[in-house]
Amino acid sequence: MKISVTDHGSGIMMKFAEAIGAVVKGRFIHIPENKGGGFISGFNWGNLRMMIRNYYLNEEVFIERTNEFAEGQDDVIFLLSDVFPSPLEHKKQLSREQANVVICKHAISSIIEMPSNTIFRSLTIAVSRQQLRLVFGSVQHPVVESILESKDNFVFETGISSEIIKTAGEILNQSIPESFESHYYKLKCEELLCYIFALMVQREAVPTSTMHIEDIRAIYTIKMDLEAHLEQPPNIAALAVQAGMSEPKLRKLFKQTFDKGVFEYYQTARIQEAARLLKEKRLTVSEVGYQLGFTNLSHFARVFEQQIGVKPKKYSMT
Repeated sequence: MKISVTDHGSGIMMKFAEAIGAVVKGRFIHIPENKGGGFISGFNWGNLRMMIRNYYLNEEVFIERTNEFAEGQDDVIFLLSDVFPSPLEHKKQLSREQANVVICKHAISSIIEMPSNTIFRSLTIAVSRQQLRLVFGSVQHPVVESILESKDNFVFETGISSEIIKTAGEILNQSIPESFESHYYKLKCEELLCYIFALMVQREAVPTSTMHIEDIRAIYTIKMDLEAHLEQPPNIAALAVQAGMSEPKLRKLFKQTFDKGVFEYYQTARIQEAARLLKEKRLTVSEVGYQLGFTNLSHFARVFEQQIGVKPKKYSMT
C-alpha cells in the first residue's frame, strides 16, 4: 500500500489512520484487525509533540511524506525505535525494528517504509529548536551545537541506553489518573531528551561537516548494504564509489553519523546478528560463525565475547 501525505507541521498520524481505516478513540488510534494489530497514540504540547507506535501491519506500507511548514517552524525529530521492553501480544512471528535513536531535521521530505509483519515499538519526539535551546543551549559540544543551530540538513544515529529503555517502559505502562496524563507524558518526554543528549556528548568533540540530502541518502545506503552482507568485510574503496564520495569523505560522514567507523559498525552489526541467531533461531555456534563469514571459530568466539561479554556457547544457553 502506498500513501501520499503532506505534513503541515502537526504530524501525519491522523492522515495515516484515515488511509488504513483505523478506529480513533480519544488519543488512541487502533489498527483494524484486517490490517494488523496494536495502536498509535500521542500528545501535542505545541513546541513539543510525542507519538507512540506499538503495532504491526499485515501489509507492507509506503508513506510518501512531503513537509510544508509554516514560516519559522524549525523542529528537530528524535525517533527512538524498538524501545519498549515488552512485546505486543500477537499470534504470529513478527520481525523487530533495529533498536536505535535517529536525530534529524523535520524539514526533510521522505519516504517511510513499514515492512509487513514487523512490530513497531517506537517513540517519535518532535521539538522546536527554540525549546531545545532553552534546555540544552548551555551545553558546549559540536554535535549538540549542530542539532541546535545548523542551517543545513543533518542526521545522527546512536544506540539505545538502559535509561531510555526504562523510561520508555514507564511511558507505555503508566497507570496514573487520566487528569495527570498530559503532564506525566511531557515530563517523561523531556527525560528521554536528556538521556539522548547525554549520549551525544559522549561522542568525540570534533566539528561536524555539512551534509546534503544526497549525502544522507548515500550514507544510509552504505549502512543498509553493510547490514545486508554481514558475511563479507566492507571494501571501503568500492563503497566510496557506490556513494559517489572520496574515501576520506565517506569515512568522516559515516563516523559523524553513527559514531563508528565503517568496519567498526560492520563488526558490531555482525556480532549483534550472531547474538540474534543464537538466541532466537537457536543455531549452533559453528552454524552462526560460518554463516557470518568467520572461518576461524576461535576468533569468532573471542570477538563475540569482547562485544557481548560472554562466549557464544554460554550466551546461547542463557
